[in-house]
Amino acid sequence: MNRHKKILILADGFSTPSYLPRLRAICDYLYGQGWEMTVVVEHIAQLPFEHKYAIDEVRIYTGSRWDWMVKNVWSLMTDWKNRTMSRYVERQYGHKQYDAVFCTTFHTFPLLAAVEFGKRHHIPVTLDLRDIVEQAPGNAKNYVRHNQGIAKLFIGLFHHINIHRRNHWLRLADHVTTVSPWHVQMLKQFNEHVYLIYNGYDANRYYWEERKNEEFVLSYVGKIFGEPLQEPSLLWEVLREIKDRITYKVIIHTDPLGQELAQQWVKQYGLSDRVEISGYIRIEEAIELYHQSSIFLIFSNKASDKTVHGMMTTKFFEALGVEKPVLCIRSDEECLAEIIHATKAGLAVRDKEELVHFIEEKYREWQTNGYTRQMMKDKEQFSRLNEAKELEKVLL
Repeated sequence: MNRHKKILILADGFSTPSYLPRLRAICDYLYGQGWEMTVVVEHIAQLPFEHKYAIDEVRIYTGSRWDWMVKNVWSLMTDWKNRTMSRYVERQYGHKQYDAVFCTTFHTFPLLAAVEFGKRHHIPVTLDLRDIVEQAPGNAKNYVRHNQGIAKLFIGLFHHINIHRRNHWLRLADHVTTVSPWHVQMLKQFNEHVYLIYNGYDANRYYWEERKNEEFVLSYVGKIFGEPLQEPSLLWEVLREIKDRITYKVIIHTDPLGQELAQQWVKQYGLSDRVEISGYIRIEEAIELYHQSSIFLIFSNKASDKTVHGMMTTKFFEALGVEKPVLCIRSDEECLAEIIHATKAGLAVRDKEELVHFIEEKYREWQTNGYTRQMMKDKEQFSRLNEAKELEKVLL
């Protein structure tokens, strides 16, 4: 137990639909281990989850479109947002003593606040990058969702400046953690002390449960980006070909842009009678759907410098937890395919023949049992509890 340890945790903010499960798992574990915690994040939305530790939410924006645009342009020029957060953290917590500073982000905010606080007070700093722009080189605009209105004109400049700033802060950190082997190798050019901490799954929520279902269901819950990040056309082609001999249903829950794209696919391949598309659902409803599903869909694409790299979607780890067969289409032929193979979680699709065989095999299993179950290998090492323990080792 480390009851004497005190940690300052900074993050970009809890947002829908998942509210930073990686950060929450880390906080829950460290709190349970006796760490005294100060958690400071940007205010984004009302927090719907329970937490035993205090969370200080900092309001950066007033909520108006004009305020957002002005402050982001000013931040692009002067790094205003990061500097504002850094000043706030020093003003509020500079008089307190900490043993470690930990910062997690999907892009660059609030890395500066963590680095400056740590250096000013001689405290080791660990920076955690959940996502980086380089992982989606072919779709940077949609990836950061800043592709609306006049903001899209600044995307290239925005990325260039923020990557430069990020790399500078990475060099100043004592340790860096990230989410895939590809990310580790990418970030090691800026800091040699980079550690792999997978996203993992919450074993208290995601676990095997026998649930018979009268329908053979293929389900997808999550964002849909389309090409070049995701290329699932072979799935729709095969589903069209087998619909006369296999009775199935595809259920998709995604964001509004994803719904539009999915509707286009369904119309193109004539599958409107087999596919249900709607918006996001609550986590509890999603888990219920997982238990009722016979195949767990993950949309991806072959990794390259023009498509995507290192995309270890959280949904894969959730599938590990509930022990449902994973169908990744198409195979990234990189990190995700490797871990699917290593854990025996399912299939990362490369060709049509293996895809048809996989669906037919799972269909026969469902006909026999009323459900499917994938016997995963070493899935426990990917639980969020285990990942939090690995992070604690880095912090210590």
